[in-house]
Amino acid sequence: MSSKAAIDDFLSRPAMALVGMSRGGRKFGNFAYRALKSKGYRVYPVHPHASSIDGVRCYPDFAALPEPVDNLLVIIPSKQAVTAIRNAAAVGIHHIWLQQGSESPEVLNACHELGVNVISGECILMFAKPAGYHKVHRWINGFLGKLPA
Repeated sequence: MSSKAAIDDFLSRPAMALVGMSRGGRKFGNFAYRALKSKGYRVYPVHPHASSIDGVRCYPDFAALPEPVDNLLVIIPSKQAVTAIRNAAAVGIHHIWLQQGSESPEVLNACHELGVNVISGECILMFAKPAGYHKVHRWINGFLGKLPA
């Protein structure tokens, strides 16, 4: 489990890169992009094969982002996540949020080797100004004592 301080630090930064938007538009990465944008975050999708998805500009790599970012939200399978994290760290991204399904011992080891701060085992939408069922889920987890301390 990640610490509340690490989560608060990640969410205090208004810009982040995101790997995990699907060209089909129906994956969690696309939903997370829209939800985070609606909450005021500047979210920059990084996609090596798409210049845009649903009218949203995508960037071919982290070096192409229009502004420096220090956060990366990872919503891709763990087998692909290690490469994404290494590429992000190479351009100075130091805070990584591994959405459930992206973490594995190999991914976590890569984060620690690279010296990046990592959040795993938590859904970003339960913490980034939660609404709807994410807000209810957060309340339930709080009631059960399952939120990060």
